[in-house]
Amino acid sequence: MAQPHTWGILLAVLVAAAVAVPPATAAVASIDLGSEWLKVAAVHLAPGRVPIAVAINEMSKRKSPALAALADGNRLAGEEAAGITARHPSKVFARARDLLAKPFPYVQSFAESHFLPYDLVPDARGAAAVRGDDGQVYSVEEIVAMVLHYAAGLADAHAGAPVRDAVVTVPPYFGQAERRALTQAAQLAGINVLALINEHAGAALQYGIDKDFSNASRHVIFYDMGAGSTYAALVYYSAYNAKEYGKTVSVNQFQVKDVRWNSKLGGVEMEMRLVNYFADQFNKQLGNGVDIRQSPKAMAKLKKQVKRTKEILSANTAAPISVESLYNDVDFRSTITREKFEELCEDLWELALTPVKEVLAHSDMKIDDIYAVELIGGATRVPKLQAKLQEFLGRRELDKHLDADEAIVLGASLHAANLSDGIKLNRKLGMIDGSTYAFMLEIDGPDYVKDESIDQILVPRMKKMPIKMFRSIRHTKDFDVSLNYDKAYELPPGIQSHKFAEYSVSGLTDATEKYSSRNLSAPIKANIHFSLSRSGIVSLDRAEAVIEITEWVDVPKKILTLESNNTNQNSPSEAGAANSTPDSKDNLNSDSDNNSSTPIDEGNAQETITEKVLRKRTFRVPLKVVEKTTGAGTILSKELYSEAKNRLEALDKKDAERRKTAELKNNLESYIYSMKEKLEESSDILTVSTEQERQSFAEKLNEVQDWLYMDGEDAQANEFKERLDQLKAIGDPILFRLSELKARPAACENARLYLSELQKIVKNWETNKPWLPKKRVDDVVSEAEKVKSWLEEKETLQKSTPAHSQPAFTSEEVVDKILDLQDKVASINRIPKPKPKIEKKPTKEEEPANKEKTASSESASSETESTGTSQESNATEGDQSASPETSDSEPQSHDEL
Repeated sequence: MAQPHTWGILLAVLVAAAVAVPPATAAVASIDLGSEWLKVAAVHLAPGRVPIAVAINEMSKRKSPALAALADGNRLAGEEAAGITARHPSKVFARARDLLAKPFPYVQSFAESHFLPYDLVPDARGAAAVRGDDGQVYSVEEIVAMVLHYAAGLADAHAGAPVRDAVVTVPPYFGQAERRALTQAAQLAGINVLALINEHAGAALQYGIDKDFSNASRHVIFYDMGAGSTYAALVYYSAYNAKEYGKTVSVNQFQVKDVRWNSKLGGVEMEMRLVNYFADQFNKQLGNGVDIRQSPKAMAKLKKQVKRTKEILSANTAAPISVESLYNDVDFRSTITREKFEELCEDLWELALTPVKEVLAHSDMKIDDIYAVELIGGATRVPKLQAKLQEFLGRRELDKHLDADEAIVLGASLHAANLSDGIKLNRKLGMIDGSTYAFMLEIDGPDYVKDESIDQILVPRMKKMPIKMFRSIRHTKDFDVSLNYDKAYELPPGIQSHKFAEYSVSGLTDATEKYSSRNLSAPIKANIHFSLSRSGIVSLDRAEAVIEITEWVDVPKKILTLESNNTNQNSPSEAGAANSTPDSKDNLNSDSDNNSSTPIDEGNAQETITEKVLRKRTFRVPLKVVEKTTGAGTILSKELYSEAKNRLEALDKKDAERRKTAELKNNLESYIYSMKEKLEESSDILTVSTEQERQSFAEKLNEVQDWLYMDGEDAQANEFKERLDQLKAIGDPILFRLSELKARPAACENARLYLSELQKIVKNWETNKPWLPKKRVDDVVSEAEKVKSWLEEKETLQKSTPAHSQPAFTSEEVVDKILDLQDKVASINRIPKPKPKIEKKPTKEEEPANKEKTASSESASSETESTGTSQESNATEGDQSASPETSDSEPQSHDEL
């Protein structure tokens, strides 16, 4: 079992009380970006809120279409993009995640097989790009950035503040090019990617975070069939003991042992079987050799309805399909049974079991060794798939403890919380995820002879992340380094070459020439440093030349201190001068004399005696590393990235203007309908307005309404605002008088009740709180009388003011005066009761002296008793005359029993 310090990231369940910084800054997100759908979870620690929650979209749904659209000069995403798919299928871009970093021919073939009518063009890298209806070409990274920008907006809306740090999920079959491209797309969207997390690791986190594995470890298989792919991941859960605050505690942990996949098998493949089946039916219905597969709009409508039909078949044995005006105004209606659907997908059921079989085979495990097989992903709801899994596993029931749609995004949110700086975590869970691909290292250069002793496998499959590593080679000239996928394993989808990165390392030739004339103690060595990040991205970070030279140098033989009888030992720099002679001791002492504060006889100081010794010196020369990877798998260059960023920022501004225009247009429309309804149905409005006012206002409302539905269709935001302000200038005074018609009497009544209550409060002060300053109490009473007089005066004036005129006073003025009065009352109530005076008891040392003083005072008091009596009476009179003055300024103290 691995020791605690070797285990990876520690994650935990969040609690609202465990916050390291103010909640306003403690917000991160996770984005589960799937082939067809996306889910967003926000971690926002604020009082009264669930720490981790799935964000809902504008339609109050917990998952959103992973779509972006460019139509009529506008950018749409999510539900808005889905709404125009049937009308403008060529302008709505689906499956963008699966097209990242893929060569143009692959993307073109993929789009045709899935009836995606994009206007595809190759870009300068050889990757695919899409042309919008405005003629502008957008890279796939930009399309994905639009989808991620929409996802970030959902997180912002949920948290109520900008959320820029996020963890993004990726399927296990994503290679190096896809991971780099997705990271760059997120940067284009303004997202700081804390990490890319494999989908199976997110699900494993969510599964294990609330369980205890201290009593028994377990193996769990996570089986995920989503829209576009299927995989099975084997995860081992256990626990280890760790010290925490001096106590031994049990900490849960898990390790991903293996993962196998089919990157082409998913729910969409089943849907395509139905699409082609119904397309053939409709073609027969039309006749004349018509094939609706050539009509993008017809196929978009059919695919939309097929998705619903497949969902119905998951719960029913038969399902209908109905598409109005499918092609040339011809409707299509049909039905299909679950049995027929299963027959169409007959070859897929065995393929669906392959990932599970491969995981068991490569892990050398049996079905009985598996504690649970957890199902996640929307396509696992298909009854036939579950039946095949039950048959293979020999189990009556499959494990469905996790939410099939939300398990991954919730687990990823735990990872995001752990990686953030502003959130404190509890209940730890150790996590090790590994690289799903093995990577090879190849070195080539002039006169370079491959050394078989150098391990060519740089990163073995399932190597834990993150990690740093280096390789050393003996060479004298500049060389090239390439990183490749291990040929023993499958390549990522659409990738044709095993080489995914290439670097040029220079500077070694110059270093060799510079130091070749010196005595080299060993051949020049080049150290190459690599890293595998927590996102699963491997890269060459730096390189350096290591040169070892042996040369003769002069070193002192020995140093002695004349004032000491002890023999000095050689310093590390004088290790070569061990055979110094006795005659050299006095001579060497001159060096030590320079640094000594003790005076030494100058006659004893002589020149230092040195000797030649061999010394090894090591020089480390940084080498220049330049990446020269080419092809569709490269990320956008700085120039292309800057251009893409500018295009997206322009779209952001345009979106903001469009949303503002739509909001102002909606506000204007709502105001018109609301005011018309009040003018027609409210009887009170007749009281607060004149006939002329109402007639003039109604005419203005009709005028603006006519403009709104005619010339105002394409108006700008400022035009809607201008007309709304014109209407409010007439309507708002009427609405204000209408609201004051009820608000003002209610405020006056509440004020009178409080003034009456205040009299009781003052009486209570006089009875139960005699220490309160009389002056401040009198001030409150005086202020209350002023408010009462002001209220009576204003109410009298209002009775003589017409209801359709400006009111004599408002409810807000009444509330403000009462609030001021309440503040003064509250400040007096906060005056504490004075503490009683406590006499100090004498200490033991003081008691004898006090007794002597008491005895002497008693004798003295007997002599002056008559005098004291007269003085006491005078003092009493003096106290009585002074008490009224002190009672107002100083609260009296009261002793308590």
